[in-house]
Amino acid sequence: MNSKRLISLTLALVMLAFALASCDLREIIGSLTDRPTSTTPSDTVSTSTNIGTSGVNPPDDVDDWESKYQIISIAKALELCGESGNVTTERYYVRGTVVSVDKPQYGAMTITDGVDTIYVYGTYSEDGSVGYADMESKPYKGDEVLLYCILQNYEGTKEIKNARLIDFKPADKGDIDESDYTEMTVAEARDAAEGTKIKTSGVVASITYANGMKPSGVYIVDSTGSIYVYDGDIAGRAKVGNTVTLLASKTYWILDKETNDAKKHGYKGCCQLDDATLLSITDDVKSFDKSWIKESTVKDILETPVGENITTNIYKVNALVSKQDGKGFVNYYFNDLDGKTGSYAYTQCNGSDFAWLDKFDGKICTVYLSPINAKSTASGCVFRFLPIAVEYENFVFDTSKTAEHIVKYYGADQFLSEYSGNPNAELITSVSSKLLGFEGATLSYASSNESVIRFTVKDGKTYLECLSAGSATVTITGTYGENTYSQTLDIKVSLPLDIDYVGVADAIAAEVDDELTVKGIVGPSLVNKDGFYLIDENGIIAVLVKDKSEFEGLSIGDEVIIKGSRDHFYRADKGFGETCINNAEIAVNNYGSHEYSTASFIEGKTLADFYALDANIDYSTKVYVLKAVPNFVETNYYTGIQLKSADDKTTVSLYCSSGNQYSWLKQFNGQEITVEIAPCNWNGKTFWAGCVLAVRTDDGKIFNELNFAK
Repeated sequence: MNSKRLISLTLALVMLAFALASCDLREIIGSLTDRPTSTTPSDTVSTSTNIGTSGVNPPDDVDDWESKYQIISIAKALELCGESGNVTTERYYVRGTVVSVDKPQYGAMTITDGVDTIYVYGTYSEDGSVGYADMESKPYKGDEVLLYCILQNYEGTKEIKNARLIDFKPADKGDIDESDYTEMTVAEARDAAEGTKIKTSGVVASITYANGMKPSGVYIVDSTGSIYVYDGDIAGRAKVGNTVTLLASKTYWILDKETNDAKKHGYKGCCQLDDATLLSITDDVKSFDKSWIKESTVKDILETPVGENITTNIYKVNALVSKQDGKGFVNYYFNDLDGKTGSYAYTQCNGSDFAWLDKFDGKICTVYLSPINAKSTASGCVFRFLPIAVEYENFVFDTSKTAEHIVKYYGADQFLSEYSGNPNAELITSVSSKLLGFEGATLSYASSNESVIRFTVKDGKTYLECLSAGSATVTITGTYGENTYSQTLDIKVSLPLDIDYVGVADAIAAEVDDELTVKGIVGPSLVNKDGFYLIDENGIIAVLVKDKSEFEGLSIGDEVIIKGSRDHFYRADKGFGETCINNAEIAVNNYGSHEYSTASFIEGKTLADFYALDANIDYSTKVYVLKAVPNFVETNYYTGIQLKSADDKTTVSLYCSSGNQYSWLKQFNGQEITVEIAPCNWNGKTFWAGCVLAVRTDDGKIFNELNFAK
């Protein structure tokens, strides 16, 4: 080899050695592995550890994810999702902080980079072989994640699909000082003042779910009591039977729009813990302690004053489980042994979170039941339930308790603690129950002061009469076979107030804004309005009550004196509108079970005549008696109702927000019936809609009792 070629070869070897010395071997390794570092990789997951373009290790203050991976922003990810139906064929690196783990079984979560947010539809291990639920180590709310994923637009929802978890960084717990929290039993936590910082432990007895079956909280139980913990992260991490230890704050929750009504009735809210930090969770599963749980009844729970701190406490009851299908939702009721005293399960998932109750439908079960909160309205607060555990044990009612049962569930509930007039009310004297297996149990009544209260028998029926002002003790006795049971009630009777009043015709003729005192008979309910029709022999007028509490103790047929202001709902460019008495209060209730007068009702007209009524003339104080066919129009999420003529040529709308407000007419759907119907126009239409007061049948009338429903 000549010297020139030797020199050239030597020079080439030196240059090659220099090039190799300048190359980080990880770049070479990266070319042999299967995780691409490009922003447009194939769907195959590679394991490249590209450290960037500098060719040297990054300094300690450089984010290692950013230096190793070509990460796109969430804004860019949303852009790449494209139009509806688009799915990328390439994978991208996306990082973000977990806002919530929405479906722990799949690893569906929401992540954010502080500016934009994107939904992650399913999370898997780095190689895709292990689902989120089975990962030994996995991210939760607050943790930062690095995902390698496909992007898609699923029917308008831009989201991450088939995310591979490359890495995650646990959330910084901040400056939580455990010494700021007082260790307590669950019972002590329940009694702690609002805002108290609490450390407590318990077994997870139940998990609650928000819309979309997203875990929202847990019931925890120890040997002293139960309490609800509102925390989706803990709910997503825990399983029923796990033992958790946590730090949290004591609070009471009320739905914002119900706050004023709750305060009015003394309801503090749902007793719970929030702002929680999970300290530990066990892998073992065990049953929660039931030794402390008191036996009760659904009736006793519902009759507990809402001011008492019973929410999220657990009771053991016998209850009839009842499933009721709606349009797009299912309600589950827990009724007492009378089959009607009860309330429904609190759901934010249209009932799907309680599908496990289906097998108990129609059965009397042993239920570990908790009043989770109380729905608060102007007329009062009603507890809503959460079933913690349900067991069917072939319940058989002990008929030796029949006498006590009928007194408590049928006898006593007929009476008020105070009367301002004479109710002349028919009382129940015989009770039978197919559900409980008894027939012909009897109720009898006695008064300690018959000059104030007496019981009379007419035509085989027993009536309550209040004769004068004063007090009396009423004794109610139930009898079944050889068993008897008695209960006493102290009742006060006051004299009716001496009030000047006018009749319905004068109220109709009054000027708008006139303050009125009007006497009449309580007629059927308004629909989609809080009120009723007031009727006498000279007319009928719609009454809007001041609040729903005015319905307490009120029944169709009561003789009342009301106070309110004359009002008129209308739009001058549309039609006359609705004549009414507004902001009404019941000044005197003389009761009486009167049959309201139909002297002013108009007969001999047809549905076509009703349809033709001029919207510019006041017909809102009229009632027509005519024949019509109810026609319910139902879809998956909506129910409407119309009245049609028998020849199907005329259709009249009924004023309502949903056809379900006329569910009492469903028994007549498609049949021609005789109705009492009032024209109504509350919202300025150019036509008259209708409000059905009653259906006339051969056996009497069936009334619209919507606002009187118990």
